[in-house]
Amino acid sequence: MQRLLDILSAAADPTRLRILLLLRDVELSMGELAEVLDQSQPRVSRHVRILGEAGLVRRSKEGAWVFVGLGPGFAASEFYAFADRLLDGQDPCAAERARLGVVREQRQKALDGWFEAHAADWDLMTALEGKAAGVENAIAEAARRGGVGRLLDIGTGTGRMLELLAPEAVSATGVDRSPEMLRVARAKVGTIDAAHVEVRAGDMRALPFPRESFDTVVLHQVLHFADDPAAAVAEAARLVAPGGKLLVADYAPHEREELRNRFQHLRLGFESADVCRWLEAGGLRAAERSRHPGPELTTILWEGRR
Repeated sequence: MQRLLDILSAAADPTRLRILLLLRDVELSMGELAEVLDQSQPRVSRHVRILGEAGLVRRSKEGAWVFVGLGPGFAASEFYAFADRLLDGQDPCAAERARLGVVREQRQKALDGWFEAHAADWDLMTALEGKAAGVENAIAEAARRGGVGRLLDIGTGTGRMLELLAPEAVSATGVDRSPEMLRVARAKVGTIDAAHVEVRAGDMRALPFPRESFDTVVLHQVLHFADDPAAAVAEAARLVAPGGKLLVADYAPHEREELRNRFQHLRLGFESADVCRWLEAGGLRAAERSRHPGPELTTILWEGRR
């Protein structure tokens, strides 16, 4: 009885209800919520705190940012089904969704501009991290288990994963949003002695391929650029064929806040449990395969098998 009262009380406010509706499909930062709701951050924080105390949302701190998502014990599907019936096709968050679209469009333009400016130096910056070889070897070993088959490298950047894995693949495709990154990747692909290798424009949020069309899908140091990493993993998992695998390599949680501005990182690493949960939500058997400590950052390799 008390649990029901807590939930109903927490949700019985226009702003808090809008927050729950906005969080239905995507995790948002406190700054994004304040901007799209057109309210002060302290006021939004108070609403989020009330929702959190009722178990409806959870807050996770990453450096100076705080992200808000649905609480793990929240019966979200039942709540939203009930809300949809009462709303009867109305969207009380239409204005907020429009503002969120503008915020994210501006962020994507900044990210695209950064990649365009740094494409030629990308491999050098990666090498300076001091751990690229160990991570690449772990990815190659995991990709070869069961055969590479049809390969997709999402966010291919300069094409390093294609260079590494395409010679053993039946076919190899690299996708990236950045025209400058694709230019570098095309030059690199031209040096690969492998047939059926291509690079093409594509957005990791909506990839132009049918379900279950690849045997090996790779997200190598891409997820920390995603505004919705769970959705990016879900879209990648959609493309994994039966018997295939999705390999995700990215940073463990860290506190290097300067990477947001200097390198346009949107997320400061990931908890292993979160990535495994996203893989499993995509219908894959998930596991953390290896950790690769660097001078300051640790890279984790996760695998999801269909």
